[in-house]
Amino acid sequence: MLEGCSLADTEKITINLGPVDLGQIDLLVDQGFYTNRTDFIRIAIRNQLQNHASEVKQYTSDKFFVMGVLEFDAAELEARKREGKQLDIRLVGALLIANDVTPELARETFDKLKLFGMLRAPAGVKQVLNEISKRS
Repeated sequence: MLEGCSLADTEKITINLGPVDLGQIDLLVDQGFYTNRTDFIRIAIRNQLQNHASEVKQYTSDKFFVMGVLEFDAAELEARKREGKQLDIRLVGALLIANDVTPELARETFDKLKLFGMLRAPAGVKQVLNEISKRS
């Protein structure tokens, strides 16, 4: 994070609504369905995000486009696995996988791999990554 900068808990946005939409929101607030306009809008946004949860989940992979060397060990891959993230890698160079990475861990954490260069990994992991690369 940049020194001296902090992230707010919320971000203010401005939206333009037509008078009929705004009137309907005000009616629901007046009838006690929502505490205020902001409450209505927050709930509406959360509901829409829930409706699109599967689409959002598609983008929870960590995407890399690298020219150079990319290295992973078991601890790093386990952390991504705990976060529910998978790797989508486009690499020109070398992919180095530590000896402590198992084929199972590689299968669970690598979603896509397009490698133009060298792969150095334990034999079982190399086989898994080659399979992933072929389907990517």
